[in-house]
Amino acid sequence: MKQRQERLTIAASREKFTDITDRVRKFVASAGITTGLLTLFIQHTSASLLIQENADPDVLKDLADAFARLAPRNANYRHTTEGPDDMPSHIRAALTQTSLSIPVADGNPQLGTWQAIYLFEHRDAPHQRQVLMHIIGE
Repeated sequence: MKQRQERLTIAASREKFTDITDRVRKFVASAGITTGLLTLFIQHTSASLLIQENADPDVLKDLADAFARLAPRNANYRHTTEGPDDMPSHIRAALTQTSLSIPVADGNPQLGTWQAIYLFEHRDAPHQRQVLMHIIGE
């Protein structure tokens, strides 16, 4: 059984979906593991990870609009010390994922035809985000 871990740093922009699929695929290929499990973990509470459609860009636009309705900036939140975008960002992160598990076969993450891996930034200002990538297998 082999394993490998690496940290991915992503410059994320305001409320944007950043496709990290190619960077994750390169990590898996460099690990030399043909069958195993890939875990991705974001080390933040105001950004998240998603597996979502990569074919129609309207999907991501509609998702952003839906999250804007679910956790609006102008609600009467108690937690405001880090600005008006902070508490909605925590809510959006709570509704999505901080960790993803993806099977690996034939040396590739087993994503569906129309699936991509996205970092979903919830804050207004650009941030440097850290994603830990860990793969274990043979």
